[in-house]
Amino acid sequence: MTGRTASDGPDVSARDDDAAHGDDASARSNGTPARSDGTSTRSDGTSTRSDGTARRRGRPPRTESAGTRDRILDAAREEFSARGYEKTSVRGIAKSAGVDSALVHHYFGTKEQVFEAAVEVAFAPVLTARDTVLDGPLDEVGERMTRMIIGLWESPVTRAPLLAIVRSAVNNEIAAGVFRRLIASQLLRRIAGQLGVPDAELRAELAAAQLVGVAMIRYVIKVEPLASADAEQIVERVAPVVQGHLTGG
Repeated sequence: MTGRTASDGPDVSARDDDAAHGDDASARSNGTPARSDGTSTRSDGTSTRSDGTARRRGRPPRTESAGTRDRILDAAREEFSARGYEKTSVRGIAKSAGVDSALVHHYFGTKEQVFEAAVEVAFAPVLTARDTVLDGPLDEVGERMTRMIIGLWESPVTRAPLLAIVRSAVNNEIAAGVFRRLIASQLLRRIAGQLGVPDAELRAELAAAQLVGVAMIRYVIKVEPLASADAEQIVERVAPVVQGHLTGG
């Protein structure tokens, strides 16, 4: 063996070893243990890649979270509409939304809670139109209520989520309970409060039953000739009956 001389130049392998030890020491001193994939994790939950960029663990950014939540709700409404409450699963909703099932639980919790959130979003146009029903003469409230409900069912945008609600509520008691709580607290009690009669809540519920029955036969079961009748003709015939429930003797 021949020994190294000064003329041979610096010992590259030794220098590389020193650099490696130095990197390890630096990582230890910063609390960022190095991993075999070239990344290190700091105590604040961020991971540092080998290229120096940081990667944070935990929940997605706020903008991403909002988009994911909306995507899950859209998928849930489609699943509940197509399959009903019983046959819809959190896993199916997650698959339709393109996310992991854990994210559905993270944002909403149980299937019942997902359904309630989907119902609230789908029912929002009804709650918005509720004030229109209450704004005007009391002797015309039946027509305004009828036009509101028929109008929502006539619109393709609001019809699909309403179908999901009704189909699920008819077939499952949990879904029916969610629907009852929402329609009773957000719609019927508000209308009843404006009637000024002792049996106002019963009257409001009878009026709602009339309209729900029409919607079921026309839009869900699709019985003819009601299914293809002109919407204005339906309003003209049903509104006086609804008015009678609300204010009649």
